[in-house]
Amino acid sequence: MAGTAQRERPATPLRRLADLWLRIAQTEKASSGASYYLILGSTLALTAIGILMVLSASSVENIAAGESPYSAALKQGIMGAGGLVLMAVLSRINVRWLKRLAWPALLLAVALLGLVQVPGIGKSVLGNRNWIEIAGFTFQPSEAAKLALALWLATVLTAKAPLLASWKHALVPAVPAGFGVIGLILWGEDLGTALVVMMIVAAALFFAGVSGRFFAVAGLVLAAGAAVLALTSPNRMCRITSWVGQKCAGADSEQISFQSTQGLFALAEGGWLGVGLGQSRLKYNWLPEAHNDYIFAIIGEELGFVGALVVVALFAVLAVAIYRVVGRQHDVFPRILGGTIMVWILGQATMNMGVVTGLLPVIGVPLPFISYGGSALVMTLGGIGVVLSLAREELEASPRRRLFGSAPRRRLLSPRGTQGPARPKAGTEPARAGAARGPGATAAAAPERHGTGTRPTTGQRRVPRPPAKNRKAV
Repeated sequence: MAGTAQRERPATPLRRLADLWLRIAQTEKASSGASYYLILGSTLALTAIGILMVLSASSVENIAAGESPYSAALKQGIMGAGGLVLMAVLSRINVRWLKRLAWPALLLAVALLGLVQVPGIGKSVLGNRNWIEIAGFTFQPSEAAKLALALWLATVLTAKAPLLASWKHALVPAVPAGFGVIGLILWGEDLGTALVVMMIVAAALFFAGVSGRFFAVAGLVLAAGAAVLALTSPNRMCRITSWVGQKCAGADSEQISFQSTQGLFALAEGGWLGVGLGQSRLKYNWLPEAHNDYIFAIIGEELGFVGALVVVALFAVLAVAIYRVVGRQHDVFPRILGGTIMVWILGQATMNMGVVTGLLPVIGVPLPFISYGGSALVMTLGGIGVVLSLAREELEASPRRRLFGSAPRRRLLSPRGTQGPARPKAGTEPARAGAARGPGATAAAAPERHGTGTRPTTGQRRVPRPPAKNRKAV
């Protein structure tokens, strides 16, 4: 019959997974402010785990080099403290104010990337010329370029948002500037960081609402470019062939795959609960870059599958919380900026863990918050500070905050015009309303019951009702 309800189709596993993700993300519901604390808590936990694991993974090599076993951990802790200060400052600044820093930040990042190639200033480490050393201070400009490029792309794409339906406006100037930064990074032979910057450019265009056909064409172009880069480098080609289980022609495949093989040995050695904190055997010069790119393998060896799963769970909590914040943004600029930072940090973490577990070929990408490296830690915490600024807006606007907390304080460097409308003076609006109704309209107003009498409207005198015994029956 026409009135009978149609039988619902059974939910597929993909549909159930999508419903589960929507329930977890909760982008359509009003924010309760929980995302702010989830981002802050997971970030602090990952940073603390990183400093602890850097101490464990680097102590043996530091002793062998005649240094203090705590030297690397102390440097990481100092840079972590500086990064937390930067995160706190950025979390108190309205992100829309950061637009005016977009062009200076990008130009400064490009200048620093150019200084890497200057003799006497640039420094090469393990074949990658990607560091600047001045007066004993080492800095990696490509890490600062990630945050600067994300801010610049969000600013430019926001200004051109009505024109992004055209390929010309979607490409220029975002894509040429992005590939300019990528070219400077590839000049220093750092393919891993270049791939992360590619993800940043793609994420900015995606959150800006660029058509999917653009990504299809760009994916083919990038795949062709990656193939050219791999074929023109014997080292990269051997890494790919050894990853798929084949031997390299004219090279020692065992030497090429030594690092990835030792990383898998470390994960297997850890088992379920690990060999104990500080008890790793592979860190005794068996696993190259144990405190840097392959620190996740040391986590798996010392803390076992459970410890590695805790790290993955913290990144998952961070991903869901940032996605909630980004999904609730109605303005274009904060959505692009927050989404780009999300893809940068979580995409890099996925790449690092994929390399350590053998799911991806060996690429020199550090694990955010955890791998040794002051420049990467400071810039990553700075990116989290920007996301916390967006989450703080939700925290101050949440009903629970307004009901139980104090009135939100004004944010630092808030742009003009963001304050709410001024409250009317007491008695102003009711008087205007009474004057607008006029004397003839007061009788038509519905009286509000209040005890045994009525509440008079504005401008109407209160007339006492006669006692019940004196009323006449109608």
